[in-house]
Amino acid sequence: MLSFEKLEVYQLSREYVRLIYHFSNRFPAKEDYALTSQIRRAAVSVTSNIAEGTSRSSQKDKVHFLEIAYGSLLETVSQLQVAMDVGYIADEDYRIAIEQVEEIKSKLTYLRRSYKLA
Repeated sequence: MLSFEKLEVYQLSREYVRLIYHFSNRFPAKEDYALTSQIRRAAVSVTSNIAEGTSRSSQKDKVHFLEIAYGSLLETVSQLQVAMDVGYIADEDYRIAIEQVEEIKSKLTYLRRSYKLA
């Protein structure tokens, strides 16, 4: 197991990707190259940037990639709001996703701070 795979924030982010894929599988086919693609790429970007960032040797690079992961996470929130606004997901689905986002945000913030202090 690689070091980033042991991080709880990485594991939670993978669960979040699965949730996003589950929700976006219900989007209409006309969204395949629009909202579906965007939200999936943003969710995958969270895990990718955690992996890349934690593998960097400089603290500055680690923080930079974790900030990108954080931004991608918030991007998915915006896209989930659009999906809810147009009726692709229910309010309850959004609430479930936001609970996961809050947990990931908290852990990403803690990890970023730990690198900034090192």
